[in-house]
Amino acid sequence: MTIFKTFGIAALASVLAGGMVSARAADVVRHSEPGSHFPISSAIEVPPGASTIYLSGMGAPPVDKTADPKTLAAYGDTETQVRGALTRIQGELAKLKLTMGDVVNMHIYMVADPKLGKIDFPGMMKAYTEFYGTPAQPKLPTRSAFEVAHLANPGWLVEIEVVAVRAH
Repeated sequence: MTIFKTFGIAALASVLAGGMVSARAADVVRHSEPGSHFPISSAIEVPPGASTIYLSGMGAPPVDKTADPKTLAAYGDTETQVRGALTRIQGELAKLKLTMGDVVNMHIYMVADPKLGKIDFPGMMKAYTEFYGTPAQPKLPTRSAFEVAHLANPGWLVEIEVVAVRAH
């Protein structure tokens, strides 16, 4: 029993002395497909000791405050809504002292644009690439985009949720 107590005390002393490695932002590993220029990571490795932060889904803020807040007129097209939702997410991350570069996973839920009769994937990508895959912000999350029948607000074409990592 004494040897186990001695080992336990030695392990605790090692941790207290800084022997335990803590995660750093640089320890998050982002994998992409060789030769691909598509602005998402194919996989991400999060180091032990990092905190995972889940942000609730967010839609865009109204761009026309005079329009009925349950209509498309209040929020704009897909591109406008993605830009607005990502700007809101950027603001929420900033409150947590995080950036868009700390996002490791993203889900984009999209409703068909009634003017197009389908989801506006090119419009989504145009706004998305203002936030990801730029020289200023090259850290790409993993991402899935889904077409859904409806969102909670009938004026929304888009709702986005993200998972971020805080490395200690």
